[in-house]
Amino acid sequence: MKVLVSDKLSPQGVEILQKGKGITVDVKTGLSPEELRTIIGEYEGLVVRSATTVTADIIDAATKLKVIGRAGVGVDNIDVAAASKKGIVVMNTPGGNSMAAAEHTIAMMLSIARSVPQAAVTMWDKKWEKKRFMGVEVFSKTLGVVGIGNIGGIVAERGVGLKMKVIAYDPFVAPDVAIQKGIEMVSLDEIFARSDFITVHVPKTKETENIIDAKAISKMKDGVMIINCARGGIVDEKALADACRSGKVRAAAVDVFTQEPTPPDNPLLGVENIVCTPHLGAATSEAQENVAIDIAHQIVAYLTEGTVRNAVNVHSVDAQVLATLGPFLNLGQKMGGVFAQTCPFPLKDLIIEYQGDVTEHNVAPISSAILVGVLKAHMDEQVNDVNAPFIAKERGITFRESKITEAADFTSLITLTAKAGGNTHQVAGTLFGKKEPRLVLVNDYVVEAIPEGNILLIDSLDKPGVIGNIGATLGEKEINIGNMQFGRDKKGGRSLCILHLDAIPSADVLDEIKRLPHVNSVKLIQL
Repeated sequence: MKVLVSDKLSPQGVEILQKGKGITVDVKTGLSPEELRTIIGEYEGLVVRSATTVTADIIDAATKLKVIGRAGVGVDNIDVAAASKKGIVVMNTPGGNSMAAAEHTIAMMLSIARSVPQAAVTMWDKKWEKKRFMGVEVFSKTLGVVGIGNIGGIVAERGVGLKMKVIAYDPFVAPDVAIQKGIEMVSLDEIFARSDFITVHVPKTKETENIIDAKAISKMKDGVMIINCARGGIVDEKALADACRSGKVRAAAVDVFTQEPTPPDNPLLGVENIVCTPHLGAATSEAQENVAIDIAHQIVAYLTEGTVRNAVNVHSVDAQVLATLGPFLNLGQKMGGVFAQTCPFPLKDLIIEYQGDVTEHNVAPISSAILVGVLKAHMDEQVNDVNAPFIAKERGITFRESKITEAADFTSLITLTAKAGGNTHQVAGTLFGKKEPRLVLVNDYVVEAIPEGNILLIDSLDKPGVIGNIGATLGEKEINIGNMQFGRDKKGGRSLCILHLDAIPSADVLDEIKRLPHVNSVKLIQL
């Protein structure tokens, strides 16, 4: 396997990649987009920082690529949607530079509170303008933190340490967790209304783009100070510049911009009470070493073990969890294949019910495995855990999960259900001995079948001679039956015969079986 490092990476990170079993590494920095597109087809792995832009065109040319690793937090320079659709895992290193980014945020806050950069410039010009730079203390002031994830959480804790009143907005953090750290959770409007300092620490999404704009600034205190060390575009640059010029905002500190490097006409440049730095949040020797080491270990673990850590487009599963979930992932994919090949109507809405011990785990990877099985049954293109949800969405297939913690007949049970036009199709499966996949229900029939190989499902009336006729027909065609299971709804009612065959019967043989007495339907499943 080959890994390309297209941006400058710590030598220690490169060394870790080189020591990966079966991995060879090429370090080629400064490539043009066309040069990268020309060679990317040779590689299974790609490691970038912020200089390389991984576009849809490059991803389209990446015929072997399995994983893209970003040494850093932001993946703005990677077309994640295109990578996901092609089944490529995109990883980042969210913790490696958290401390550096948080410390830079605090440094920026203190800088604008005391006008440190502006005062330093006057001293460089050999001026003494002490009266010009009257500052404010951060002690007892209110710090509003928008987003208290890895970086925002550290900033909030540092604010508490500075004896500030820290309030935060984050819809994904429970209030009781924040209270234990001395942080009060409030609404976004309260952040705007109450804060003396406001700092943002959220990813750039449709929801967070320009979250601080002219309207938001109008809700803030006069003399508020704003810091953005997260992502360019979260704060409306023109609105912030206008507010700083008018005095509504006393000062601002910005480390990230909508366009980097910044063009000369960026509205934030040259405004006296705005401190700008050229995206230095992660620019410490410790942070660069950390993210290089982290991404190298992650790439090696994925390519050699299948372990997924810090992926932005697929659920992370480490080796220990994978060992536990592995049998369920296998069961899920097999069940998905059986379900798709036996469903008598177009699949639009799939209900996945988990019951018993399996609910103690993160079931999202199992659901992805089920989708892989469903889609592979009808598609020639490559489908994996990464692109399955995207392909399903494109094909108009939605899925819903539910959990029932109490076990019934089985320690763990997974049930797939779909409905359309008054009809219901259902398949259930479990593990025997914690590892062996079994189908235990197909619609109204209780069965015990191994979901693998060539399987013939024959729905018939429960009449004498039916199974004999089926066996005789297959025997005449020299198709051996390796295993057989049988289920029925009631004595003399309807039955389901499940045959594991050593060879694939032709369409003519299937038609002949369909014409046998009392046979209602025949389905061939290939797993």
